[in-house]
Amino acid sequence: MNPKKKVDLKLIIIGALGVGKTSLLHQYVHKTFYEDYQTTLGASILSKIIILDDTTLKLQIWDTGGQERFRSMVSTFYKGSDGCILTFDVTDLESFEALDTWRGDVLAKTVPMEQSYPMVVLGNKIDLADRQVTHEVAQGWCKEKDIPYFEVSAKNDINVVQAFEMLASRALSRYQSILENYLSDSIRLSPDDQSRSRCC
Repeated sequence: MNPKKKVDLKLIIIGALGVGKTSLLHQYVHKTFYEDYQTTLGASILSKIIILDDTTLKLQIWDTGGQERFRSMVSTFYKGSDGCILTFDVTDLESFEALDTWRGDVLAKTVPMEQSYPMVVLGNKIDLADRQVTHEVAQGWCKEKDIPYFEVSAKNDINVVQAFEMLASRALSRYQSILENYLSDSIRLSPDDQSRSRCC
């Protein structure tokens, strides 16, 4: 693709309350970490432009609230998304156990297509000592579902860029594949149509 051509991708970051979704997003977009915690109500959106595989990508990243009472509203933001970051806190076992529910919500709301919906899983807060979810357990869950797994720290900026750009790369590949299929289907000229015998 031409780097002068810009592709817009909508990515969503989801997970339980307090796992660090907003902190991860601010670390990725602004290279900042805020110690003070504020709950995201509904969703907020940040954008970042990157160049990946000779293509300029405008990533529109939707940061969603993790509170149970916002769950039905948040799920409406999934529609039209090109990829998803599932996030849990390695010091909070419940947030890890909730990944199945979050993943199920996303898959139910996104349009099923031949190309699989891109996801990555982030185990955040690896900088903290009181870990409840081991690397092996998280990796096993992800391997079973064929989803890449990253252990990250929003505070110390560990693996944050790699995780977001892995998702962006997978979302771009899916976008290009859908576009190619659409274009080839819409301009296919079937030789069968021309070879039919005509009767008078």
